[in-house]
Amino acid sequence: MYPIQHPSRSEFIPIRHLRYHVRQWGTPSPDKTPLVMLHGWMDVAASFQFVIDALQDDHWVIAPDWRGFGLTETPHTDNFWFPDYLADLDQLLDHYVGERPIHLLGHSMGGHVATMYAGIRPERIHKLINLEGFGMPATRPAQAPSRLAKWMDELKALQRDEMALKPYASLEAVAQRLIKTNPRLGSDKAHWLAQHWARANDQGEWRILGHAAHKVVNAQLFKTDETQAIYERITAPMLCVVASTDSMGQWWKDSYTLAEFMQRIAAVPNITHAVIDNAGHMLHHDQPEQLAQFIEDFLKT
Repeated sequence: MYPIQHPSRSEFIPIRHLRYHVRQWGTPSPDKTPLVMLHGWMDVAASFQFVIDALQDDHWVIAPDWRGFGLTETPHTDNFWFPDYLADLDQLLDHYVGERPIHLLGHSMGGHVATMYAGIRPERIHKLINLEGFGMPATRPAQAPSRLAKWMDELKALQRDEMALKPYASLEAVAQRLIKTNPRLGSDKAHWLAQHWARANDQGEWRILGHAAHKVVNAQLFKTDETQAIYERITAPMLCVVASTDSMGQWWKDSYTLAEFMQRIAAVPNITHAVIDNAGHMLHHDQPEQLAQFIEDFLKT
């Protein structure tokens, strides 16, 4: 099992009528800028443990499990709406830091949330770090009818339990699932992460801590003109980190490329780019030491 260096403190707080689970690392202090970390889709806050162990300084880190993920309560809903993540983050910051500016870091979906939030509430962000937070492929208005039809069809499929997440027979099976998805993930890390990524039910099956409704397609089209307008309002210096292995080519083929994302993100006024060598999309698992060095160098400049 992976030997953690810096244990987290776990607590639950009320956020928008939900019981939100939040992890903290490090020592809170008035002279520290809080570092808020936002995990990605089908992930949990504990996912940042490896990179936090690699940090040299004592940072005060705050990391929530998003609604419907990890140990945070799932709302009574059959689908999730992107603006809810922004509102949840806004009230989480009210709870922990008040008006104090923060360093904001996000991975994947969390990276996109962080970047959007930095343009919506620019006064709250001191520095911004986006780890492979690409957003979604561009859409056209003509796609709206089929998108809405697909959304309604998937809501029915969810009610028929056709979109349920696969159960696993053991914690070992969960760890092997993590390794299959990311072959760079060592066995020690996979077994440690598995116990935070899934829980055993009364039947002894291990279930991923992510609600199946997250799989329902978003009814709203992804509007790149709105995204660009938000990017342009970001005032914080931004570090944009990508992995040396292009995961977008695997997901989106030619419908959304890394080059297209780079064109979008260029709208951010003050941006620095970095590449993590020998890493895939889960770069905070693959190369935590290299990423920790990038993070701390950026925060110190």
